[in-house]
This record gives sequence, C-alpha cells and structure tokens, in this order.
Amino acid sequence: MTTDARPDPRRIALFLLLMVLVGLNLRPALSSLAPLLVRIKADTGLSPLAIGALTTLPVLCLGIFAPLAPWLAKRTGPENTLALALGLLILGLMLRGAPPLPLLFGGTLLVGAAIGVAGTLLPALVKRELPGGADLMTGVYTMALCLGGALGAGLSIPLADAMGSWRWSLVSWGLLAAVALLAWVSLMPRAPRNLPAPPPGGSMRELLGQPLAWQVMLLMGTQSSLAYIVFGWLPTLLQSRGYSEAEAGWLMGASVMVQLISALGAPWLARFGRDQRPALLLVLGCVAGGLWLLLQADVQWRWPGVVLLGLGQGGSFSLALTLIVLRTANSRLAGKLSGLAQGGGYTLAAMGPLAVGVLLQLEVSMGTVTAVLLLIVAAAAAFALLAGRNRRLDLDQSGKLFTH
Repeated sequence: MTTDARPDPRRIALFLLLMVLVGLNLRPALSSLAPLLVRIKADTGLSPLAIGALTTLPVLCLGIFAPLAPWLAKRTGPENTLALALGLLILGLMLRGAPPLPLLFGGTLLVGAAIGVAGTLLPALVKRELPGGADLMTGVYTMALCLGGALGAGLSIPLADAMGSWRWSLVSWGLLAAVALLAWVSLMPRAPRNLPAPPPGGSMRELLGQPLAWQVMLLMGTQSSLAYIVFGWLPTLLQSRGYSEAEAGWLMGASVMVQLISALGAPWLARFGRDQRPALLLVLGCVAGGLWLLLQADVQWRWPGVVLLGLGQGGSFSLALTLIVLRTANSRLAGKLSGLAQGGGYTLAAMGPLAVGVLLQLEVSMGTVTAVLLLIVAAAAAFALLAGRNRRLDLDQSGKLFTH
C-alpha cells in the first residue's frame, strides 16, 4: 500500500461496482412482496391486519437491527459484517418461501435484520472510501437501491406466473443475493493501512444529546414511512381503484424505476445551494403530488402520478442518506449517525405500513388514507427544514461532540 493520499481510481471503481451490486439486493426482498399480497392473502387466509403486520415486520427489523451494525463492525470489521448480512439475507429469502406459514414471517424478519445491518454500514464505508465525493457516491448507491426495488416490484408477478407459485417468486431473489455475497467476499476492499484513524469520542449518548442527530433521524423516519407504505400497500390501494394486480405491480415498479433519476440527481442538485432545504422541499412536494394523483385523481393521471411519486421518493431517500455523510466530520461519526438515523428512523417508519393496514381493516375511504399520507409528507417537510440546514457534527480537541 502506498503512502500517497490520493484515492486509487481502480479501488474506487471496484468499490463502486460492489456497492451497486450490494445495493441492488437491499430492496427486492421488500418490494417483491407487495404485488403478491392479494395471492398470499387468498392462499393463506391472512387478514388485512396480519398482512399489515407482514409488511411492517421487515421495516421494524430495519430499525431494531440497524444500531447493531456499528457494534458488529467494530468487532469484526465493516467488510466482514456486510458479508454476514448478505448471508443472513439469503437465508431469510429461502425461509420465507417455505410452506409453513410461520416461516413466511420468520424469513421476513431475517430479511429485515440483514437489510438493516447492511444498509447502515454502507454510508460509513462510502465516507471512508471517498470522503470528498461521498454525497454523489451516496446518490449512486441510492440509485442501485431504487433499481433493485423496481425490479422486485415489476418482476414479482411475472416470476410467480412463470414458476407457478408466489413462494418461488420470493425465493428466486436469493440468487441475486448469492452473486453479491460471492463478489463481496472475493473483492471487498479493506481499510487502507495508511488511512488515519478517526479521532476517538462521539459516543451514542453524546449523539443523542445533539438536536441535529434527532432531526436527521426524524426526517429519515418520516420519508421512509412513505416509501414502505408504497412498497407494502400501493399495489393493493391501486387494485381497490380497479387496476389489475399485474398493472398495479407495474405501476409501482415504474414509479420505483423513475426513482433512479432523482436518486442520482438530487445530491448533485443539492450542491447548488447553501444547504439542502430547497432540494428536500422540492422532492417532498413531488411525493405529495404523486400520491394525490394516483389515489384521488382520474385514472388518466396515473402516469404523471407515477413519475411525480418516483422523482419525489428517489430524491428524498437519496438526500436523507446524503445528510448522514454531510452532517458528520469523519467516517466513525457517519457510522454512528447512520445507526441512529436508520435505526430510529426505520422503527418510526414501520408504523406507516401498519397504520395503513389498520385503516384498511376499518374500511375507511380512500380519501382518508390519502389525507393520512399527506400529513406524513407535511411532517417530513417540517423535519427537512431543520435537518437540511448547513450544519455538521464534529469533535473538538478533547474528543467532545459538538455541532457547528
């Protein structure tokens, strides 16, 4: 290893490739379930509330297990921890396709745990590998997440039809995860020996005392709640408006595919301003417009709704992840903030799909469901005005955490 501080282009290219491959696996396990819910309900007899719990479980596990990622990374290294998470993801995907109904929930739990750990590690690795361009690299990673989500949503029904079973459709995504695990274990980058260690300090207790950390976490939670409501319930909501299950799945898949554009473009756009507030409000406005067009407007507005929702959700998630690296001074703080923001944020986000399940169980009108979703958008916008300011968590000479 040379002592040259300049980044190695080959190392960056390899890391970028691996990051995209891993990112492709962190959403199909979630988005592939939603288009199949009608079939799962018909086959298993699960109630809407039980289906709501099934869509909530992985998101809740994202929140519960995300804070474990920094702890595991400290003991086994972030590279080995990510490999462990990919192995756990494969196991979960295999189990939830097994016939016993409890394994559907157990496998879904493992899937959520694996994605929670892997998704928390990647922002810190990005900060380590390319600190100067971490925001744009986070956009590339988010683009991979969106592509994976789109593939999961769009191919779910065709795979079930081709394989003759929704169970095999769910299991099939384990092959993509196996490819990612093999590539990561073979080619994963190790921490450069000449890389100076981040200064000590910045405990989780100190982090919890910083309002900025809470603002980033609450923004992550509210915008993620909308994302997982879409992953978990949008096809069902669209089917209640008269769309076929295949068309509803493709509409959601198209919306997630549109996210590729804003996932990559939003961090670049955010560089033009002094802070990220204008960009955040723009993308959240798109989310609100897209939801309203899809759930309330005439069906002829479905494609503008798909585009607006996709642009908004891709941009809001990309910017929320970008804030983790922009609001921290080094990779260690980025890892801790990532654990807090994604752990607490996804725990909060899990309430969204469950709430929609409760609303559908109560047979409320589509107008009421839409109003609830728009209230969540408004809450996300309020937190964006705080978290989007140009501030940063750093350590002073004594190792004490502060915000400046």
